[in-house]
Amino acid sequence: MKPRSARSPHFFNLYTHNFVRVAVATPAVRVADPGFNLEGTHRLMAQAAREKAIVCVFPELGLSAYTCDDLFHQQALITGAEEALSGLLRRTKDLPLVALVGLPVQVDGLLYNCAALLCRGKLLGVAPKSYLPNYREFYELRQFTQGDVCRRSEIELAGQRVPFGNRLLFRWQEQPKLVLFAEICEDLWVPAPPSSFAALAGATLIANLSASNIVVGKDQYRRDLAANQSARCIASYLYSASGSGESTTDLAWDGHAMIWENGSLLAESRRFSERPQLTFADIDLDRLWADRMRQNSFGQSMERHRAEVSAFREVDFSLPLPVGRLSLARRVGRYPYVPDDPLTRDTRCEEVYRIQVQGLTTRLRATGLKKLVIGVSGGLDSTQALLVCARAMDELGLPHKNILAYTMPGFATTARTKGQAWSLMRAIGARAEEIDIRPACLQMLKSLQHPYAAGERHPRVYDLAFENVQAGERTSHLFRLANRYGALVVGTGDLSELALGWCTYGVGDQMSHYNVNVSVPKTLIRDLIAWVAHSGEFDRGVARVLARVLATDISPELVPGKGGGQPAQLSESVIGPYPLQDFHLYYTLRFGYPPAKVAFLAWNAWRGKDGYRLAEIKKWLRVFLERFFETSQFKRSALPNGPKVGSGGSLSPRGDWRAPSDGAAARWLEDLEQVPTQDQPAS
Repeated sequence: MKPRSARSPHFFNLYTHNFVRVAVATPAVRVADPGFNLEGTHRLMAQAAREKAIVCVFPELGLSAYTCDDLFHQQALITGAEEALSGLLRRTKDLPLVALVGLPVQVDGLLYNCAALLCRGKLLGVAPKSYLPNYREFYELRQFTQGDVCRRSEIELAGQRVPFGNRLLFRWQEQPKLVLFAEICEDLWVPAPPSSFAALAGATLIANLSASNIVVGKDQYRRDLAANQSARCIASYLYSASGSGESTTDLAWDGHAMIWENGSLLAESRRFSERPQLTFADIDLDRLWADRMRQNSFGQSMERHRAEVSAFREVDFSLPLPVGRLSLARRVGRYPYVPDDPLTRDTRCEEVYRIQVQGLTTRLRATGLKKLVIGVSGGLDSTQALLVCARAMDELGLPHKNILAYTMPGFATTARTKGQAWSLMRAIGARAEEIDIRPACLQMLKSLQHPYAAGERHPRVYDLAFENVQAGERTSHLFRLANRYGALVVGTGDLSELALGWCTYGVGDQMSHYNVNVSVPKTLIRDLIAWVAHSGEFDRGVARVLARVLATDISPELVPGKGGGQPAQLSESVIGPYPLQDFHLYYTLRFGYPPAKVAFLAWNAWRGKDGYRLAEIKKWLRVFLERFFETSQFKRSALPNGPKVGSGGSLSPRGDWRAPSDGAAARWLEDLEQVPTQDQPAS
C-alpha cells in the first residue's frame, strides 16, 4: 500500500479512508441497435464519472440488448456491437472510471456472451460467461458457447489486443484493496459460482452483468442470492439486470440493480423504471479486509482450492484518486449496536435478552445453585441485570424470592435512585433488603487514616480511595451474602464501562460470579430496558419503574452532591458521551479501524445541530484511545464469565479480545493527529 500522504491527504475525502464509490447502471436499450445503446451507455458512464464513481457496471449484452435471439448469429449485429464498443472507447478516453459493458464477441468462429472492461479508452480485458442457461425460457446454448471452451488467453477486439478469459482479476494500482472480478447472470445461480474462487484469489468487488427477466417473486430470490454470495465471499457484489427496452415478446424486465457489501444491502434501483438509472454506493474496502483477516477459515479455503485460485490472472489498471473534499454518500448510523428500524430493534432486544437469560439459567443449572445475589442501585445496568434474574427464575421454575436483591446506599446515594431501587425490587417480587454501607466504609476510612474520617472540622477529601471504599464495600457484602445463603453473585457492569475502564477493579461492575451484561453496550442497555417495559414481560408496575430509571442521569454516585438531590458526578462528563464512545468502540473492536477513519465515520454520523462537532469527536476519541489501549486492559484480563450477545464483539480475555495489560496507545494517538479540529462543509 502506498503511504496515506501519497494518496489522498484530505481528511474529508472518502477515498482517503479506503472507501470507493461504485455505480450500477440500468440503461434503456433498443433491441439489436448498438448505436442507440452506445449513446445511452456513454451518458450513464459520464454521469457516473461526474459523481466520482470509480467502477460502473452495466447489464448483460447491453450494447446489443439481451433479447436478440437468433439475431445474434447475424454478422451485422456482431460487428455493430464491436463498433459500438470502439465508439465507447473513443468517447471515454478522458473519463476517470472503469466500466463493465456486455456484448457478443466472436472468437475463432464461436460466439461468446462477454463482459468487457473499459478504462480511459483502453480495453483492460474481456470475460466470457461461464454458465449458459438452457431451461424454461432460456436457450442461450442456441446462440453462445460457454467461456471455458476458448483456449485463447488474448484476443483482438475493437482494434486492441486484450486479455480474454473467465478468470481475470483487475487491480486498481492507486488503491490495491480494490480487485474487480466480473461474472455474468447465470454464473451466480449455480452451486459453485466463479466469483467464489475469484474472491479466494483476491477479488473484493464482484460485478454481475445480468439480464434476468422478471417473474413473481424473482426479485427477492435475486436479493437472497446476491446477499448470500457477498457474505460468503466477504466481498462487495454489484448486480445490474436488464430493464426498459428489452423485448417483451414473451418476457418482462424490471431493471433490478443492487449493491451489496458482505451481506448488507447498500443501495438498490427503482424497479420497472422507464428512465435510465444509476444506483450509487460507497464500498468500505477496509471492512472487507478486516473480516477476511479475522475469519481465518477464508485463508484455509484459499489453500483447499489452491488449483482454482492459481488459475486466475491479474491485470493492473491506473486511475487517479479523486482529490479534495468528497462527502461519504453512504449512511452511517449513530448507534451501530442498535438497529434504526423499530421492528428490527425490538427483535434485536428480545434476542439479546433471551441470550442473557439463557446464559444465566445454564450457569445456575451447572452449579446446582437456586439463589442469586445482586446489588441494585436504581440505575440502568443493575436494572437490566435484575430483569434477567427474574426471567431466569421463571425459566427454572423458581420463585422471585430466590433473588436476594440489596440496595446499599453510601455517602452520595440520591433519594431518587434509592427509591427506584426499592420500587423495582418490590415490583419484581425479589427478597429485597437495604444495607447501609456508610458505617463500614467509615471504619475502613479510619483504618486508612483518610481525611474524611477525621470529622467535619477537617476538609472533605473525595479522592479515589474515598470512592472505591464504597464500591469495594458493596461487593464485599455481596460475595459474603452469597456465601451465607448459597447463592451466585450476578454482575452488572456493561461493555461500555469495561472498554473505558469506568469500573473499579475487583468490585461488582468488574467482578462477580457471572455477569449477564458483560458484552452489552450502554446504548443497547437503554433499549433493552425500554423493550422490556413495553413487551409485556412484566406487569405495569415494573414498566412504570423502568420509565423512571430510563430518565435518570448516569452517575456512579460516589461523591456527595451539594444538595437538591442531584448527583455531583456525571459519568459522561468524565469519560465522554456513551453514544459517541460506543460508536468509537464498535469500529475499533469490530473492524480494527485506525482512529482517523473512526473519526471520519463519527463525523459523518454525528455532524449536525443535534450531534457533535469534529473537535468534540477528536477530544472524546482521544479519551477512548487512552483508556481502551493503555490504562484499562488489566481490568478486562480478569473478567468473570458472561455471554457474548452480538457480532459487534466482546472484551472477554477468552473470546474476542486478547490484549496485553501493559500495552501503549502511542500509535493510535499518533494516527489521531491526522484529524483536524475544524468541521468543513463537504462538497
